[in-house]
Amino acid sequence: MAEDRSFVVMAKPVGSRCNMHCDYCYYLEKGQYSEHERQTRMSYELLEKLIKETICSQEGPVVSFVWHGGEPTIAGLDFYKKVVELERKYLPAGWQVWNNLQTNGFMMNDLWCDFLKENHFDVGVSFDGSARVHDANRHDLKGGGTQARIARSIQRLRAHGIEPDILCTVNVKSCEDPLEVYRAIKETGAAWCQFIPIVVRTEEGGFTKESVTPEGYGQFLSTIFDEWVRHDLGKIDVQLFAETARIMAGGEASLCWMAKTCGRALIAEEDGAIYSCDHFVDDAHRLGMLQKAELGEMANSDFQIAFGNAKKENLTQECKDCLFLQYCNGGCPKDRFGVSADGEAGQYYLCVGLKAFFAHAIPVLEQVMKMSRGGKTPVEIMAALR
Repeated sequence: MAEDRSFVVMAKPVGSRCNMHCDYCYYLEKGQYSEHERQTRMSYELLEKLIKETICSQEGPVVSFVWHGGEPTIAGLDFYKKVVELERKYLPAGWQVWNNLQTNGFMMNDLWCDFLKENHFDVGVSFDGSARVHDANRHDLKGGGTQARIARSIQRLRAHGIEPDILCTVNVKSCEDPLEVYRAIKETGAAWCQFIPIVVRTEEGGFTKESVTPEGYGQFLSTIFDEWVRHDLGKIDVQLFAETARIMAGGEASLCWMAKTCGRALIAEEDGAIYSCDHFVDDAHRLGMLQKAELGEMANSDFQIAFGNAKKENLTQECKDCLFLQYCNGGCPKDRFGVSADGEAGQYYLCVGLKAFFAHAIPVLEQVMKMSRGGKTPVEIMAALR
């Protein structure tokens, strides 16, 4: 079987610029790497080259673009109308394009919703649950809370027939009451959510006050899992729970941090710079400039292939011996700064918490899958587990 060389482009049309200020944001500082003295919007010339070369570099029949930031809606509706126009221009007959807009929801009015619905964009909205938790970290530019406004944006999207994915961080504040966070997400009516751990290191080698601890992360996941599996099975998909079940059933992880290798999600910055990964936007991981090099060549360069393969090649012995290796494959390389039980550097920082979650959830998921194979409905399964 030929090696799969497909990749996803995560485009940052306005770089790290944003219309909110979140205390735990790791991307604001990335503007320092821009070729522009002040980050602007990606030019239409660069946009066309990005879309054309992304499509031409794929085997098809599906091509994926993620529009990210900073805050991608700052680029304006006309920019995304141009995106759709260019995709139609270069997409071969019979192929499909998958667009995903990951937004803070701050500017999500009816015009945006109409456009996104008409052009079949998937939408991910950053939302940390309850006002107490969300507003502790996710502020407008004047320092005010944004939870109520973003909750309205989620409802507006749903009213237009768009079912947004909820992107919820796991931080110190959310770990105080996991069910408060989860139930606030459920109140939006969303059918899918993803939990993203906040781990941000300081220059001194410590962690920011918002960063989650390994133990807190594991407890957060396990607490919500217990609620979900007994009350919400078949009603709301939680990404990590679904991925774990997929792997248990013999499938492969679709998330880069859980997969054996990574490096297939490239970053395209507003100035044309291409980077290895969203968490490695720095000079050492700049693959080149779109103005000077072919995107497909950068995606499949020796450097990028080695970057992705390092995930499986640099496992600690503790990881190699772990019962749960197939589920996380050593975790995200950006967080491999811990020390294993036998003193080996390069252990996934959140390992203890993730192990605790897998040990807690997998036996229950085995019961769920067995009952499902036996013909029981989600309602019957939930009742049996209570």
